[in-house]
Amino acid sequence: MKMKGAEILINCLLEQGVDTIFGYPGGTVLDIYDALFRNGKINHILTAHEQGAAHAADGYARVTGKTGVCFATSGPGATNLVTGIATAYMDSVPMVAITGNVGLNFLGRDSFQEIDICGITMPITKHNFIVKDVKDLADTVRKAFYLAGSGRKGPVLIDILKNVQTDECEYTPAEPAHYKPLPVSKEKMTPVAEAIAASRRPIIMAGGGIISSEASPLLKQLCESQDCPAVYTLMGKGCIPDDDRHCLGMIGMHGTVAAAKALMRADTVIALGTRFSDRVALNRDMFAKDKTVIHIDIDNAEIDKNVRSDIHVMGDLHEALETLLPMLGKTNRAEWLDEVNVYKGEEKVKKDTNFLAYKIISTASELAPGDIPVVTDVGQHQMWTAQYFRVNRPRLFCSSGGLGTMGYGMGAAIGACFGSGKPAVLITGDGCFNMNMNELSTAVTQGTPIAILLMDNGVLGMVRQWQKIFYGRRFSQTTLHKKTDYVKFAESFGAKGLRIESEKDVRPVLKEAFGYIAAGKGPVLVDCRISEDENVLPMIKPGMTYDTQLTKMEEN
Repeated sequence: MKMKGAEILINCLLEQGVDTIFGYPGGTVLDIYDALFRNGKINHILTAHEQGAAHAADGYARVTGKTGVCFATSGPGATNLVTGIATAYMDSVPMVAITGNVGLNFLGRDSFQEIDICGITMPITKHNFIVKDVKDLADTVRKAFYLAGSGRKGPVLIDILKNVQTDECEYTPAEPAHYKPLPVSKEKMTPVAEAIAASRRPIIMAGGGIISSEASPLLKQLCESQDCPAVYTLMGKGCIPDDDRHCLGMIGMHGTVAAAKALMRADTVIALGTRFSDRVALNRDMFAKDKTVIHIDIDNAEIDKNVRSDIHVMGDLHEALETLLPMLGKTNRAEWLDEVNVYKGEEKVKKDTNFLAYKIISTASELAPGDIPVVTDVGQHQMWTAQYFRVNRPRLFCSSGGLGTMGYGMGAAIGACFGSGKPAVLITGDGCFNMNMNELSTAVTQGTPIAILLMDNGVLGMVRQWQKIFYGRRFSQTTLHKKTDYVKFAESFGAKGLRIESEKDVRPVLKEAFGYIAAGKGPVLVDCRISEDENVLPMIKPGMTYDTQLTKMEEN
């Protein structure tokens, strides 16, 4: 069957099971948008900005496990996707970004809105393609989806020239190629099984790879069979229930005291699908020193890159754990579990009236509708959410970990809503919210039920916290001086606006906000007025070791 390139593209997207696209039209993608309109089978969400579209595709992918899709035109449209693509790349999120470009006859002539988006995105994609011939289009789209969703997942970009969209060629439908990870042999897992069996105080450090490989049930089995506590990285939140007796919470710079103490006492670290980032292995030379380090990861490039392992296996975690579990007998380590549970009991949280953020987020965790996505931006509120918002299932927590993208939240929350088919909670700060607050108009237009808890302290909280502790309280350019009334702002966009000013407001206002989204009435913004001096505790400075910095920093 002969079709134009734009029609072939839409049909190939349908082949891949795409049901939702986030994007923004422009001159070089008009033929694609026309084909999308005429086909009518894919839901398109018009965002306020292309960066919002990329973050929405990211949020959609994180909650569904499917590949997110975003569209943009050439030039500034394409470059506006870059931050969202980089965010997905750093966190191994499957995404296909599709851009238009000028026609072949205009390529390389500095034509209007021409940009080498493939050159720009080469370091932040798994692969990218420029399609110059319509005969290559269908195969390119299929390859892109396979690459995005296979191995260590990540973003792929397809740049389609304008002439390719209007040229015709034969289109033959094809079934999507499904990635099947290779089994991990018993021979590879034997040293792992032997080291775990010989360990008296093992600890599991679980990363985002557990969630990507759908291995959370197997992780739980491993914890139970080995009486082994587990900590998770920021990207691993949800891979083991926060309420599970084996879970010690998040590890790292702002992780729990229990997680840090248990890691110090452990004799074996079983690292699963984590890359030992500098936010976790704060001192790469001292991290897990004098311990047996077992590292299992799908990406060979991560093995021994940041922390030297004693035993390592490259492979898909689901396959590796399926092989490992039958090799391990049930082991009683009740004494070790009792010890780490004492650490959990020692957790201290400042709960006086000055620490309102804790009360808001912990109460939100209690009152929010069950099993809905929680999304964060980046900064203090991100760490408070990781610490205090209970997540008991994978794919319910979305946050920019590797790139640390301020402004990620609004787009990602919209994508998470469409992906899950449920309301969502967005916890953000006033600094982050101001970066992409325009996407509130998208949420209102789409009737997307998002409860936005805006931690409004008038400062760039995390940066200010560092200036306070390490820079002699020289607060250079971290006080925002915004005059914005966020309740009026929300209402002017057509959203509901509420405000929390003191502890007595927390429960009734959050009940009202969550009732609003549970009824599907659209977005609601809660302006949470908190002190500029509320800090994230504990805090361990990069370059130091856990044992030298587990003393709490002083508030002043």
